[in-house]
Amino acid sequence: MEIERKYRIAALPEHYRSYPVRAIEQAYLCTDPVVRVRRDGGEYYLTYKGRGLLAREEYNLPLNEQAYRHLLEKADGIVLTKDRYRIPMTGTYAHLTIELDVFSGVYDGLILAEVEFPTVEEAEAFVPPEWFTEDVTMSGEYQNSRLSSGKVNFC
Repeated sequence: MEIERKYRIAALPEHYRSYPVRAIEQAYLCTDPVVRVRRDGGEYYLTYKGRGLLAREEYNLPLNEQAYRHLLEKADGIVLTKDRYRIPMTGTYAHLTIELDVFSGVYDGLILAEVEFPTVEEAEAFVPPEWFTEDVTMSGEYQNSRLSSGKVNFC
């Protein structure tokens, strides 16, 4: 089960480049249900995601590079590219990590942050850092599967 909240970010936080970063490329074979292929650094995955906005089923299966490239050719829509920074939270939320996605390509300039939670209750009670701009969790507008359509206007 994946339980996460997603936020738009207007300005990058100071020192974000000092945190670990991975280059991610992903594309969608289907968006209902969501079936995705992803290259995350040197690892490759096929992912199934159930329906939902705050909480939903998620299953990851490892792929090799050859299988990933084969499936990537069959993807619908655009291939999303982004750098993902993993920023540890502090204080009450020290057990959580911010995944800061800085998009390139079609969505160059789009910045989103996701935080995954162990429970729905904790997700609902979360108070985000001041630099988080707009909570877009429940709109679904910024789900990566929707972004892959190339039709999301984020300006």
